[in-house]
Amino acid sequence: MGKLLYSSAAMEIGFDDRALAHLQLVIGAKLRRGEKFFFSWQDNIAVGSGRSSIWLEPSIPLYFKFSGSKQVAINREWIEALSASANSSTGLTFLPEPGATQNPTPLPHSRV
Repeated sequence: MGKLLYSSAAMEIGFDDRALAHLQLVIGAKLRRGEKFFFSWQDNIAVGSGRSSIWLEPSIPLYFKFSGSKQVAINREWIEALSASANSSTGLTFLPEPGATQNPTPLPHSRV
């Protein structure tokens, strides 16, 4: 399970490495263009369910920590779906991988 560490507030948001790699590409592309946006996800039941959002902008430090050492194969369809979401008025919403029929990506969890 990889982690997206947000700002200096020691907030950790857990995603599996495959999901985190795809999020890194989409978030990185938007931040390189100087864009500011919300990133939202459904919380795992282990942290009380619900939905969480964070505000992302180039000045906020992000750290992508992967649990494994191997790079994952990128699913272009997933990148396109996440990018379309990121470019909407509501901002980036974590979406499950399209076409994933076995071992679906677990919902992320967050901890402050």
